[in-house]
Parts: sequence; structure tokens; C-alpha cells
Amino acid sequence: MPPPPAQPAASRAQVIAVVSFYLVAALAMVMANKWVLNTTAAPLFFLMAQLFIAVILFLIADAMRILPDRLTFDLKTCKGLAPMVGLSCLGLSLSNYTLKYVDASFYQVARGLVLPFTVCASGIVLHTRPSLKILISCGIVTMGFFCGVFLDGTPLSLVGIGFGVASSTITATHSVVIKKSLSVVNGSAILLSWYTNLLSVFVLAPIVFLGEGGEVIKLIFNVDELVAAPGAMSPLRTFVVGSLITGGIGFAMSLASLLSIKVTSPITHMVSSAVRGVAASLLGMWLFHDVVTSGRASSIAIILAGSFYYTWVKHQESEAPKADTGGSYERVKMADLEGGQQKPLPE
Repeated sequence: MPPPPAQPAASRAQVIAVVSFYLVAALAMVMANKWVLNTTAAPLFFLMAQLFIAVILFLIADAMRILPDRLTFDLKTCKGLAPMVGLSCLGLSLSNYTLKYVDASFYQVARGLVLPFTVCASGIVLHTRPSLKILISCGIVTMGFFCGVFLDGTPLSLVGIGFGVASSTITATHSVVIKKSLSVVNGSAILLSWYTNLLSVFVLAPIVFLGEGGEVIKLIFNVDELVAAPGAMSPLRTFVVGSLITGGIGFAMSLASLLSIKVTSPITHMVSSAVRGVAASLLGMWLFHDVVTSGRASSIAIILAGSFYYTWVKHQESEAPKADTGGSYERVKMADLEGGQQKPLPE
């Protein structure tokens, strides 16, 4: 049987377009989240609003027939995705709490242990054995994290760092579980994202009602507007605008992830990640007046260096069987290397 015809390589313009979108979208997501979280004491309600907006956009897109797969709602599928949805809700909640308590420029450092935890989770759950070079890359990333924590030179929130470590742990576990969850939706990334957003809203609703009910009432009735600075946007308006921005970006990234599979490579992802790490620090300095010390800058550089090395090692390891079997190199989603919303990390 003849092999299937090779798909044409993506053009440079396509690669630039996809990478540029992810760069801008990821930065906008972090900065908009930080902007809203600085003014609200209801981070879980904010997360639920983001997911609800994404659900509405999914329904509109489905009605307009612009999605590659038609949306469904099946109870058996919901049960099969329960572990992944639970981890997703917990991971996103911890990420929001991390961003609430740490500077935007320190967020990457606070969640810097995602890669080492992912390698550990893959070894435990999937019984994969990382190579020595992979372990070295994880060691470099871990060293960068501790440099940021102990050598930053500015007051840090231990609560925020704790949330960051917990978020990294859940994200790593989620990245392993999501590999099995794709089989529940027949490998459809769109359906997986649809079910995750929809079910997460139902999971978060009672938690928000019980844990943040008072803050939600204050926000809806604009109680804090009386103490807002003259000329400043009210907390309610900030919340609504921020929710619309981040909910729309999250939905757009779900669609764009399909294209990233075809036109981007792991090396491209890491270059983009490096640019985002630097840009996030600069934007944090500009928008929120963050102080980026030499310790923080060194920490980010070490984490990025370890991540680059990991990506290079994984690329070399994937090329080895290619040389033996003549198979093609499998590209990875851009978000796979970032621990972003509802996206897995590589093994």
C-alpha cells in the first residue's frame, strides 16, 4: 500500500501569523487577567465568567457552521471527561490565584516548575523513562525557579508562590490525563475544548456561590465604586471588559490550536515562549510598575534556557526513530509547551 502523500509545508507567512497570534493573545490574556484580579476579590467568579463567554462563542460559531466538528452534549462523554474537567478547573483556579498574589513579571517564575512536574507525572502515570539529558533540563529549570524565589530582591508573596507550585503540579497532571481524554471525544480538540469549558462552568457555579457569594453581590451592585479613585474605571466595568477580552481570547486560541498543529514546531514554540517571557516582564514594568531585579531577570533566563534545552533534546530524540523508520516528525501544539488554558504539555 503506497504511503499517503506528504502535506505541503507551511509557508513562512502562515508560521509568522500563528506565532504572532499566540504571542499577542497569551500576553493579552495574562495582562487582562492581572488587570481584573487587581480590582476584584472574586477570582473564581472571574474565571467562571471567562468560561461562560467562551461557551456562548462556541454556540455562536457552531450555529454559523464555522467549526470543523459539530458540538454535541452526551452524558456518557461528560462522565468520561470528569477527571480532566476537575483538574482543569483546579488548575485554572490556582493559576488565577497565583496571578492575583504575584506580579505579572513574576508569574512565569512562580509557575516555573510545570516542566519538571510534567516529566515526573509522565513517568509515574505513563511509565515513561526520561533520558539523562531530559533530567538535566528539568534540573536547570528547577534551579531557575529557586533563583527567582531566593534571589529576587523584592518582597514576594509566599501565598502566591505556593499557589504557583500547586498550579504547576495540577497542570502537569492535567497534561497527562488529557492524552487519555482525547480518546473520549474521538480525538477532536474542538469537542474537548467545548466540553471542558461547558462542564467547568457547572463545576464552578456552586463553588462561587458558596465561597464568593458576598464578593459577587458587592461587585454586581458596584459597591466598591464609592471608594474607587476619581476618574478610574469602576470594578464592575473592569470585570466586564476583562471577562469579555479574556473569554474571547480563550475561544480564539481554541480554534487557532488546530492550525498550530500543522504549521508550527516545538522549536518555534520555545522561541515564542522566550519572547513572551521577556515581553511579559516589560509589560509588567510598564502597566503595573513591577520591579524586575537582576535576580528575577536571571531566574527567567535560566528557566527559558532549561526549556530550550528540553525542547532541543526532545527534538533530537524524536529525530532518532525518524532516521530508522523513515517516519515523519510529529508536530506539537504551541500551547503544549506552555501550560496554558486547557492545553497539555509534552511528555
